[in-house]
Amino acid sequence: MRLAVLKERRADEARVAAVPETVRKLIGLGLTVAVEAGAGLPAGFPDAAYAEAGAEVAPDAAAALAGAGIVLKVRAPLAAGEGEVDELSLIPRGALLIGTLGADKEAAGRYAEAGVDAAAMEMLPRITRAQSMDVLSSQANLAGYRAVVEAAGAFDRGFPMLMTAAGTIPAANVMVMGAGVAGLQAIATARRLGGRVSATDVRPAAKEEIKSLGASFVGYEDEESRAAQTAGGYAKPMSAEFLAKQGEVVAAAIGKMDIVVCTALVQGRRAPILVTEAMVASMKPGSVIVDIASDAGGNCALTKPGEMVVTGNGVKVLGFRNWPARIPAAASSLYARNLLTFLTTFWDKDASAPKLPAEDDLVRGVMLTRGGQVVHANFAAG
Repeated sequence: MRLAVLKERRADEARVAAVPETVRKLIGLGLTVAVEAGAGLPAGFPDAAYAEAGAEVAPDAAAALAGAGIVLKVRAPLAAGEGEVDELSLIPRGALLIGTLGADKEAAGRYAEAGVDAAAMEMLPRITRAQSMDVLSSQANLAGYRAVVEAAGAFDRGFPMLMTAAGTIPAANVMVMGAGVAGLQAIATARRLGGRVSATDVRPAAKEEIKSLGASFVGYEDEESRAAQTAGGYAKPMSAEFLAKQGEVVAAAIGKMDIVVCTALVQGRRAPILVTEAMVASMKPGSVIVDIASDAGGNCALTKPGEMVVTGNGVKVLGFRNWPARIPAAASSLYARNLLTFLTTFWDKDASAPKLPAEDDLVRGVMLTRGGQVVHANFAAG
């Protein structure tokens, strides 16, 4: 069976869905692997490295996809009118497409019409068995790290306390908004750099996780906050009353901060506004806000997705898109391993092909389409 790895053509995307390490293992399963020329270069993986790993380096998307039974992507393939290459129309009917596909009803319909069996890895259920193939967690971890590194680069002082013969520079005061995977990594990274770190989250389990990393907890707690987590570990949308009270507590703390890292997302919704204009106005000139929720609109009221802005009072707001792609080599390596683990979990050695049982929890979670039909419970008709 032929497996194709395509070059990512969307703006701000530097990752690739397979790296030479995973190509070797895919070939070890009995697959023939074709990588589109230039696919790995933005992440630091040249064509020669794929060829050395045993892959065919195809000159373009059409050549890579010719006869492919499996297609690996980071982002959804471009459809007609979305770019100069209509990737979706080039994927052979019946092929299995695996990637973070931005799953919604319209996209599922397109895949069904194209006859593609689409597996949206961002829909993977958060259960223990899925941890090693959880693309959201692996990418969020790196986004949290990169956010703090970018904050350090934009901050006009230093993270640690610096004692010199000329005097002492105090440690940076850092607040992390949201203590999911990205937030916890941001806390750990800021602590390693020597910052004084505090963090906030609405979920009850987060308080102990924050403290375990050596940060202080900031937040309002009541009965609603004690039930603020879904069974899958995500934050639930909170009432306006709770958010107002939480905002009062956080506002008092933000004015003392040098750096604020925003990581709070609610799955499938616009990111909640946690840092208001008034909060930004209370911050000192030279302070930095890093908003890694910018792809979902942002947690800061002044975030402009895709841009860095400087407010009237001298606060830098970093609202870059696609934070994992800002550390593309590491992000690609982890993402590629996630996809490899998914494939090997369902690999039928006798058939030398993936076998995806419809009743399996993981398969039911990720499969949008199969055999020309929309099969995901969230998007299937009636």
